Amino acid sequence: MASYADVLQYLSSLDYPAGKDDVVREAEREGAPPEVLKALRALPPVDYANGNEVARSAAIDAAPEVSASQRAAQAREPHTRVSQHLRGI
Repeated sequence: MASYADVLQYLSSLDYPAGKDDVVREAEREGAPPEVLKALRALPPVDYANGNEVARSAAIDAAPEVSASQRAAQAREPHTRVSQHLRGI
C-alpha cells in the first residue's frame, strides 16, 4: 500500500497547481511503483495546490503502522479530553 511519503517522494519536482493528469504523468516520469500510480489514477479530476492535497485525496492510509484493531479501539475510547471544561455546565 502506498503511503503519504511515497506519494510526496514521486511528486517532489512537480509545479503546482497541477491537475490529475499532470500528477499521474509526473509520478510515471519519476518511476513510481504500481501501488502509487494506482492511488494517483483514482484521484478526482481537479487542480491540486500542493503535494499534501494530492496525498489526502488519494485515499492513502495516513498511518499504516496503526492496525485496524488499534483504530477500532481508539474509536471506542471515550473522548474525555474534548471540551472537558464544559462538562460541569
